[in-house]
Order: sequence, then structure tokens, then C-alpha cells
Amino acid sequence: MKKEKNALWEFFASVKLALFVLIVLAITSIIGTIIPQGESYGFYVGKYGPTTAQVFKLLNVPDMYNAWWFLSFLVLLSINLTVCSIERLPNVLRLMGKENLKTDSLRISRMRSRAAFFAASSVEESAGKLKEALGSSRWKMMQSDVEDGVLFFLQKGAWTRLGVFTVHFSILVIFAGAIIGSLFGYKASIMLPEGARTDFVYLSDGSGTKMPLGFTLRCDRFDLSYYDTGAPKEYRSRLVVEKDGKELLAKEVIVNDPLQYGGLTFYQASYQGLENQYFADIENRSTKARQKFLVTPRKESKWPDQGVTFGIVGRMGPDWQGKYRHKIWFSDGQGAPSQFQMEENATVVVQRPGTEYTFFLKQRFATGLQVAKDPGVWWVYIGCTLMLLGLYVAFFTSHRRIWLHVSREGSRSRVLVGGLSNKDKLGFENEFSRFSESLTENGRLNLTKE
Repeated sequence: MKKEKNALWEFFASVKLALFVLIVLAITSIIGTIIPQGESYGFYVGKYGPTTAQVFKLLNVPDMYNAWWFLSFLVLLSINLTVCSIERLPNVLRLMGKENLKTDSLRISRMRSRAAFFAASSVEESAGKLKEALGSSRWKMMQSDVEDGVLFFLQKGAWTRLGVFTVHFSILVIFAGAIIGSLFGYKASIMLPEGARTDFVYLSDGSGTKMPLGFTLRCDRFDLSYYDTGAPKEYRSRLVVEKDGKELLAKEVIVNDPLQYGGLTFYQASYQGLENQYFADIENRSTKARQKFLVTPRKESKWPDQGVTFGIVGRMGPDWQGKYRHKIWFSDGQGAPSQFQMEENATVVVQRPGTEYTFFLKQRFATGLQVAKDPGVWWVYIGCTLMLLGLYVAFFTSHRRIWLHVSREGSRSRVLVGGLSNKDKLGFENEFSRFSESLTENGRLNLTKE
């Protein structure tokens, strides 16, 4: 009597349920891509109207991928995959471990891929030669004496039946990584001025909460280059990781090339010019003495070791490229002060009695960094790798089986060969043909085709 299965188990083991959930997730993911995420309520009111905005708020559409109903569908899919795998795995394992030595000659003769040969030797002698020939092949072989002769069973790729389960498992691993990242990770940001340090960042959840880094991040330099039109071309920051007064890591960060340290990833996201803040880099070309200064316009700056006093006394512009020219007052106590004009990010040679100075000026910037902590990202990478492996196994490999039945027919031995494959039927037919040809080409077997 067939055992009646639990209705709830049958529901979660249903392939129809899996298809339904996948379609819902696909549609909602498209919607989440089309509708901007993370905007304010006023944004949705202005773009979609108050009624639609209210519906969005109730369904948490602005943060769809963290909405309870979206996560519920992910959980439902996870349960469905787990139950389906548990339901079908025992049968697959049975097929993988089945010895297949009870297959009769009638079934072999009806297989799609089949061939028959004759040998002049006895059944025992023919079986012995076949065993020796097949033992050196890459096929896993089993042998059994049957009522009307000897049966050989060969197989390859039994493990490939696990490909679909690898895909199922990979999806669960990816979900687990996403959950770990959601529970224990965070996204944050910081505007870090050149020459400044920080040991915290601000959470990007609207609360502005400070999140300690556990180390100090320093921005040594920010460089901004322009196209000929004056539009920004590239911006990069030189970031240094410090801990207990020691520099642990330094890297120039640009867009799509972040700094990674301590489980955190720092992305170059934006920049901001700091009003009335400049860096001046001065070098005495005779003594090679060099010093960097943070300068405020119309405020005197001094370099006591060299007796230098200087300042930005005026600014003109911007020109058609958005650039400014600055008027500099410079004195080293020798002769009349020098006055000259220069653009930002330019170097001027200042002629003084008895020596020369190089003077470099640039605006001070703050680099905008996006910070992400995602302890589940490696689980996601592992899951994606497993998925690719599982898909390859599921679609491009197969479980191939071949039977050889040796029996007496008159004064000769008859070798009946048949084969099956669970996938790639055409490819297996070609492999079966090569296998059959190898039998006839083996001189020791002395087989002739029927």
C-alpha cells in the first residue's frame, strides 16, 4: 500500500511553487530596478503622485530588496529548494549507486544505442579478453555471471547527476551570504579633507550615526584632472591606514579601484572643494629645503626656518574652464617682496636675491568615500562559483552507461552492446560509435560485426 505523503511537504516540494516564486521575484526585481530606490517620500510624491507614493510606502518599495514581503519570497524559495532537494536526492543517489547487473539482454537489444558482434572463441574466453580490454579503459567496470552468459556494466559521470543539487545549494549559499551581509554589515560614508584623519564613518541609513573603524584613515593627497573643456576627467585620493601610530597600508584610490582593509571597502565616490583653503608647496632650490602649508587667502603664512613670508592677496576668475588665477605676495627678507599671478595646480619659479624658490598652489579638497562592510560577500562569491560549476555539470555533462552481454550462439560467442545517457543523446551516440569501433579494432578480441 502506497504511503500517503504530507500535504504541506507536497506543497513545498512542488516545481510549480518554484516557478511561481521565481516569476514573482523576477517581476519585482525589474520593478525595483525601474523605480529609484532609497529616495525620500517627497521624491515619490512629486514623481508618482500622493496615492502611489502612499502605496509605495506601505509596501516599502523605496527599499524593496529589504522589504518583508520580498524577503519572505526569498525564504519561501529557500524552503522550496531545500525540500525539493531532500525529496529527489535519495532517488538520484540510488541511480548513481545502482550496479545495473540485472539488466537482461532483451532490454539491451532495445536500447537506442546498440551493436552486436561475434567471436569465434567460447563465452569464457571472450569474456576474459573483454575484461582485460575494458579494464584498461577510463570506464568504471563491473562484471557478473548471468544465466545465459556474462554481463559487463560500464559507466562514466554518475556524479554529474548531482549538478542540479549543486545549483540548488549554491542559491542557498548566496542567500546565506546576503543575510549575513544584511545582519552584520553596513554602508557608510565620509568626506575626508586632504591632510585630515578619521577613525569613524557615518552610517548611510539616514541616522548619521558614527561607526568606529577600529583604525585611522588618513588622506594625504587628492588630485583632480580636467578635460580640455574644463570638465572633470579623473579624481583620485591617496589614502593611508594607520594603527597605533604605524602606517599599515597606503593606496591611491580611484573610481572602481577601492581600498580594502579590515573587512571594509573604501570606494572613491565624490569630492568637494573646500572654500578658501589651499595647499602651498615651497622649495628652496639652493638648500633643497621643502615645506607644505595650509593657506587661507588674505592671511599671512610664515616659514620661519627659511625666513619666508607669503600669502594669497587676490583671486580672479573663473575663466571659461572654471579656473581661477591667484595673486601671490612672497618675501624671504632679502630685497623687495615679489608679487606674481598663477593658476591652481601650477608651479612658479620665484627669483630672489641669492636663490630661487619653486611655488606650487592647489585648492584643498575633501574626498568623498563610500564605505561598505559586507562579511557575507565571500559566501556570495563561493555561491556564485558553485552555481557556475553546477550549471556546467547540469547542462554540459552526462551520466553514460554501457552494457556488454556475452552469450553462446551456436559454436560462437555473441557480444551484445547497448548504451544509455541521461543527457546529450547525440553526443553519446558518437561516443558509443567510437567505443564500438574500438572493440572491432582490438586485434585480441577478434570481433566481427553482426
